[in-house]
Amino acid sequence: MKAETSQVKVTIVKVPVPRSHPRFELLMVREQMVEGLARGLVVPEGLIAHGRGECFDYLIGEKTEFFALKAIRAAAASFLLAEKPVISVNGNLAALCARELVELSKATGAPLEVNLFYRSKLREKTVASALKAAGASRILGVNASKRIPRLKSFRSLAEAKGIIEADLVLLGIEDGNRVEALRKAGKKVVVIDLNPLSRSAFNASITIIDNVVRALPKLRLEIEKLRSASKQRLRREASSYDNREALAEALNYIRSRLERLSSNLASGRS
Repeated sequence: MKAETSQVKVTIVKVPVPRSHPRFELLMVREQMVEGLARGLVVPEGLIAHGRGECFDYLIGEKTEFFALKAIRAAAASFLLAEKPVISVNGNLAALCARELVELSKATGAPLEVNLFYRSKLREKTVASALKAAGASRILGVNASKRIPRLKSFRSLAEAKGIIEADLVLLGIEDGNRVEALRKAGKKVVVIDLNPLSRSAFNASITIIDNVVRALPKLRLEIEKLRSASKQRLRREASSYDNREALAEALNYIRSRLERLSSNLASGRS
């Protein structure tokens, strides 16, 4: 394994975007990603991953749909049932959702753990600093020395009192290899991924097909709604969820939506 050694220099050119722009929020998220690149949180490969997700966001209509809400509810119940939940943080997540991650950590008691594929000591500290600036008090993963079994990349580096011992791990914008390795290690894995065809989505225990900027606040609110629920109800909410069924619903929704849009275009309707 070869560590990342170079830092990309980025010149940010600010272009005012009117709030009336039909994709104002999406463009603001893009700006956050570019700023994240300039700050060293994001690597160029992270921009590619974000662009791929943005494409799928177009396909689902840039809204949190019923299949995502179903997954969010199951994830919330699973968090409340977990004994040692951990929230894994990569560069893209830190750039887009640092404050939301800290709020979720406080709501669940789950520590935040830095985990990077393109890993360097500087980048570890940069991501940790962004989380600390957002209000995090407990940050794991910097100088992690333990390894997740069956994983050879820098993703395998994890904290002994964090991901290694966790019974539930939340991942966002992830890679399939680590999801698969964590599942084989006996952990429940919740993934937030806009791509229902990814290996991460297929291998996860629960896949939230949604944009992280929408999903994380909704997940925290759902946790608060279920906080007073009985263990029996929480187990029912978690066990009634079928990830393959939810992925099929997402794909069927995309297919139906594309068919409807195509039909409207062919008939001259907007």
